[in-house]
Amino acid sequence: MFAWIGHFVYRHRRAVIVIWIVMLAVGAVFAPGIMSHLKAGGFAETDSEAATGSRILEEELGLSPSSLAIVFYSETLTVDEPRFEQQVNTALADITGIPQIREVITFFNSRNPRMVSADRHTTYASIGMNVDLDEARAIMPEFMSNLHYDNLEQVKMLVTGQPAVYYDIESISTSDLTKAEMYAFPLCLVVLVLAFGTLVAAGLPLVMGGVSLVITIGMLSLLSRVTDMSMYVMNIVSMLGIGIAIDYSLLIVNRFREEIAGNNVEESVINTTSTAGKAVFYSAITTVIGLLGLISFQFMMLRSLGIGGAIVVLVSLMAALTLLPAILAVLGPRINALTIFRGKRRVQSGFWHRLAIRVMKHPVVVLMIVVPFLLALGSPFLDVRFGGSGVTVLPKEAPSRQGFEILEDEFGEGETSPILIAVRTEKSILGTEEIGAIYDYASELSRLDGVVRVDSIVTLDSYLSREQYQGMYANPSLIDNPAIKSTLSRLTSDTTTLISVISNRPPVTQEASALVKEIRNLRPHEAINVYVTGLSAEIMDIVDKMYRDFPKVLIFVLVATYFALLFLFRSVILPLKAILMNVMSILASYGALVFIFQQGHFSNLLDFSPVGSIESSLPIIMFCVLFGLSMDYEVFLLTRIREHHLETGDNTASVALGLEKTGRIITSAALIMVLVAGSFGFTDILLVKAMGIGIAIAILVDSTVVRSLFVPATMRLLGKWNWWMPGSGSGLKGRSHGK
Repeated sequence: MFAWIGHFVYRHRRAVIVIWIVMLAVGAVFAPGIMSHLKAGGFAETDSEAATGSRILEEELGLSPSSLAIVFYSETLTVDEPRFEQQVNTALADITGIPQIREVITFFNSRNPRMVSADRHTTYASIGMNVDLDEARAIMPEFMSNLHYDNLEQVKMLVTGQPAVYYDIESISTSDLTKAEMYAFPLCLVVLVLAFGTLVAAGLPLVMGGVSLVITIGMLSLLSRVTDMSMYVMNIVSMLGIGIAIDYSLLIVNRFREEIAGNNVEESVINTTSTAGKAVFYSAITTVIGLLGLISFQFMMLRSLGIGGAIVVLVSLMAALTLLPAILAVLGPRINALTIFRGKRRVQSGFWHRLAIRVMKHPVVVLMIVVPFLLALGSPFLDVRFGGSGVTVLPKEAPSRQGFEILEDEFGEGETSPILIAVRTEKSILGTEEIGAIYDYASELSRLDGVVRVDSIVTLDSYLSREQYQGMYANPSLIDNPAIKSTLSRLTSDTTTLISVISNRPPVTQEASALVKEIRNLRPHEAINVYVTGLSAEIMDIVDKMYRDFPKVLIFVLVATYFALLFLFRSVILPLKAILMNVMSILASYGALVFIFQQGHFSNLLDFSPVGSIESSLPIIMFCVLFGLSMDYEVFLLTRIREHHLETGDNTASVALGLEKTGRIITSAALIMVLVAGSFGFTDILLVKAMGIGIAIAILVDSTVVRSLFVPATMRLLGKWNWWMPGSGSGLKGRSHGK
């Protein structure tokens, strides 16, 4: 098949190039508009207890589906001074005219004492919106333009809340992509020039990377108009699009240069697609298999990354198998034009050959060193703590993060994100039995460790007893206290009420999740049904759902990859060994993530503030992306080893020769991927930074320790069994030297 592709592309090389130019032009038309169609969030869970509770509160009590908080603070004025109130009212004067704004609650129109900090220099406005998160994010430019910053003198203002956080993520992500690409392309060019020594050969992979990226973004722009796609898809597409497209092209160009030295152009193209093209194809298949694991999740964010990643890999593959051979067919020997320097090639005595021979002389010793080393790299993952992807993914200078941190500092961590409990009854919520049950339940909540306060219709006054609340609510029309009447109107419907639990535990942490579990373990009276929700409960339910589904994804990726490699290598053992080595590389990167981003090592160098946890979806994303990606270099190497083994039947010589033949080019390919992924390590969004660093570490470990030490050692120990395939006799006959 691959020889036929080479033959077809050579015969129709100009037509192939024209088709790709048209595709590039179409992609360039649609690519610029993609950001306006991408969505925020992406972890909605419709069937969980937290989702059910949120839905009840929205439908029954009219809680806003999204909200903002505007923080006002002053170093000189207190909220009690008229100038403070005047500046707040002036700043907010025009936002009520925005149709999506449902309500604006401030200390000055509610006189709620809990909206003022202890030193009385800080307050906030709660902005309820009647649209979901994505629509709220979309109107943020209009919202911000309606705030009167210019009229503020001694009072400062910051906007926070989920819509503001995602608005900042969007704007920072756009600049991050530009920054990463600005670093990646020049660094890749340097590596390619060092690898090839000629500007033409070095430039082609960069062209393929750019073409693949533009076409993929254009396709995703169209796709995002008919299905929801996460804003994070741009990061994974850029990272994989640049790195993989260049890597695949690097392999193709390198093999073509070898072939053109002794064959005509047509034979060189056909031989290149038959060998390097086949290796690239199976590398792409293993990468796509991993990304398909992400597509299987019900969460839009993970699904988007899987779809975007799979598309860019497949586009890069198609470019490597069709566009690049067509260009090579036109260039022919001119692929070596504009030579900067000529490298010396020594097949039988080069560095990689000598290293392989030395490793294979002492395989047991090498493995006794390498395996503990990899396990040590992964060991920090034993202490992993999962957290959410909230405001902490932003850099400290982001306005929404600054506003959120002021709220936490001045009003308490639990005050900004309370645990919410939707309480439902069969009969009237104000019935005597129901109020008694709610009172008992609220009392149990208040006794839990970590609970600071319980806000509800039965905790308005600590001097009122259970019986007094029952009596008061038996005739609600007789209540003359305006504060109680207002609270009753706001927190109840016929059969629903809201209980808010304020704790001293930071939201979206394991401590907060533990409190949510304690609350859910309480058994209230049968007269009431409770649904625990709020940010911490939502994140906990999402994480539980993700990790319930992860084992199924894990099995799918491992089994599918095994059979793909079984078909490629015609060996039962090599795919198992490749998967084992891949897992070791991924575990090492997991350990590095915990060491760096949870424990905070190198935080100054990488310019981030550690939060004591890693984002809960990161290990899943890393596994699905890395499993195929780090497999690339194993496939490239073992394909070349198998090629020599089929010619000679000598296992040891084939390993040494395969490592030598691919050593320089795989090192260059891996270095490119490390540089591309590492470039994202210097971006500002913490999730993207961690993903870039994690991928770079895994590729570095895989392309150095695993490829140069683990592979030769295990290949030597297994000997002829490397090539065993039931029914074929592979590896058990002929010159199958295990020495």
